[in-house]
Amino acid sequence: MRLKVMVIVSMLFGTSCKSQDLQTVPALDLQRYAGTWYEIARLPNSFEKGLECITATYTLRPDGRVTVENKGVRADGSVSSIKGVAWVSREDEPAKLKVRFFWPFAGKYWVVYIDNDYRYALVGEPKRKYFWILSRTPQIDSTTYVQLVDIASQKGFDTQRLITVNQKCPE
Repeated sequence: MRLKVMVIVSMLFGTSCKSQDLQTVPALDLQRYAGTWYEIARLPNSFEKGLECITATYTLRPDGRVTVENKGVRADGSVSSIKGVAWVSREDEPAKLKVRFFWPFAGKYWVVYIDNDYRYALVGEPKRKYFWILSRTPQIDSTTYVQLVDIASQKGFDTQRLITVNQKCPE
């Protein structure tokens, strides 16, 4: 009986520790990552509530940082936009960025998956409260979407709560 309890405790502890570890991609080429990404899906958050046609544009700066501009369209057709700055906080972990929209607050922006051609990316943070599926195009095929959701689920994100983003807005 004692051994059984120890095994169960060991399994729970092992799972608990593992679930806290969020692996990022081993390398991130910011030159290739720069440009516009379309938000395909996300976990609910207050700062994007009610927005559609959301994009994030990353522009490299001479100081090695990245200008971040997020845009979305409100229900009345008006555009919501915010600019910030991102940077790699540790050279040995290039996919773990910090992003700041309001000084002095900075959030974690971790690239947890990117395909070889830099067409799709999964971005989140270690507590798994925030998460995005990004694409270089406004729509992706259903097979790719299911594969990306599966990867996110394997990484411990609550994919049952994903919100898909309408990307069919008038120009």
